[in-house]
Amino acid sequence: MAEALSLRERPFILGLRAAGASPIRIILRHIFPNIGGTVLVLATLEVGTMILAESALSFLGLGVVPPDISWGGMLAGGREFIQDAWWVVTFPGIAITSVVMSINLLGDALRARYDPRKRTYL
Repeated sequence: MAEALSLRERPFILGLRAAGASPIRIILRHIFPNIGGTVLVLATLEVGTMILAESALSFLGLGVVPPDISWGGMLAGGREFIQDAWWVVTFPGIAITSVVMSINLLGDALRARYDPRKRTYL
C-alpha cells in the first residue's frame, strides 16, 4: 500500500496526469505493473506465516476439526505417544519446518529478483 501511494507522487505519474491520462489507465498500465513484484513477494512470505498460524491453532485445538487433516492436529494427537513412537510428531514437525522454510526461501528469491533498487535500465 505504501509503495503504491509513493508511486502515485512520482514525476512520471504526475506527467501522465498532466497529459490527460485517465486514472484507470494510470492504475492499470503504470501502477499495477510497478507494484506487482512487491505484492507477489509479500503474498509468498505471508503463506509461511499462515501455515504456522494454522498449525499452532490446530495444535491448541482451535483450528481444523479432527476429520480434516492438519499438521498441528497431527502434532497434538502424537503428544501422548512421543515416548514410544517419536516419529509420530517428528515427521509432521519436519514437514512444517521444510515447507515454511522453502516458501520463505522462494519469497527471498522473488524479492531479490523484483527488487527495484537492483534493476538495470538499458
